[in-house]
Amino acid sequence: MQTISRVTRQFCSAFCLLVAVVQLSHPARAEMSAWANNEGGRMRLIALPPDASGTIRAGLQIEPKPGWITYWREPGNSGIPPQVSFSSEGVSFDKMSFPIPKHIADDKVDEVAYDASVTFPLQLTAKDPALRELKANAFIGICKEICIPFQAELSLTFEPLASSRPDEEKILRDAEAALPETASSTFKVDDHTLSADMKELSLRITLPESGESAPKVIVAGPSGHVFTKQMATHRDGNKFTTTLSVGKLPKAYDIHGKTWSALVIDGSRAIETPLAFE
Repeated sequence: MQTISRVTRQFCSAFCLLVAVVQLSHPARAEMSAWANNEGGRMRLIALPPDASGTIRAGLQIEPKPGWITYWREPGNSGIPPQVSFSSEGVSFDKMSFPIPKHIADDKVDEVAYDASVTFPLQLTAKDPALRELKANAFIGICKEICIPFQAELSLTFEPLASSRPDEEKILRDAEAALPETASSTFKVDDHTLSADMKELSLRITLPESGESAPKVIVAGPSGHVFTKQMATHRDGNKFTTTLSVGKLPKAYDIHGKTWSALVIDGSRAIETPLAFE
C-alpha cells in the first residue's frame, strides 16, 4: 500500500534549564526522568550533563506495550510524529534523530513506525556548560486499533556527585547506533527522477552487498507525506532500481528547489539521504 498522510502537528511547550556545577574531572553521568504512563505504553527522558562545549546528549525513550506502535517522523496514514519542546534562555534544541523504523502494513494499518522500545536521540546546546535541572514536554502518538495522543511533562536533575550511570549511558549509545548510516560510495542513491506528472519517483541505488531481495524504500516528501509503494523493482547484485507511486501532492505543489529524503533499508543496514530537485 502507499502511505500518504497529512498530520496536524501540535507543538508542545516547556523545557526549562537551571544551572549547577559539574566537575570536569568526573566521568560523564547520565540521568533519567520518571516514566510517564499511558494506556498503550510509557516514555521518559534520559540525558548526559553538558560537555565542555555545552553539548547535551539526550534521548526520548518510548516503550509501547505489546501490540501497540509509536511513530517515525513521517508516520503514515493517521499517526502522530514524536515532538519534544525546549524553552530556556541560553539553551537551543539542535535536532531530534530517528532510528530505523519499520513499514507496518496489513489489513488495518499502513504506517511507518516502531513496535518495540525505541529511543530518539536529542541534541541540545547550552551556553553555560554547568546544568542542574532539565524539563521537557513531549507529545507522541501511541496506537493500536486507534491512535491515542500521549503528552507528558518530564524532568530530571543532574547530581554533580552522583556515580556513573552505565545503564542510561548504554541506552544513549544504542540509540545512536540504531540510526541510519550516512550515504557512502558503497551504499547510496545514485539518481532520482520525478515524472512530469509527479505521480512516479524513480530511483537508482547502489547497495552495500550483492543479493536478490528488494530493499525497503521509504520516501518522505512534503511535510505530512510519505511514500512506500514500489510499483516496479529490479535488483542485479548490488544495483537496484525502483519506481515508487507518489500519488496526491499538495495543491499547486512546486517541486523546484524542494528536497525530499529517501530511507533505504537493506537487511540490517540502512541509509537516509536527501533527494534534491532543481
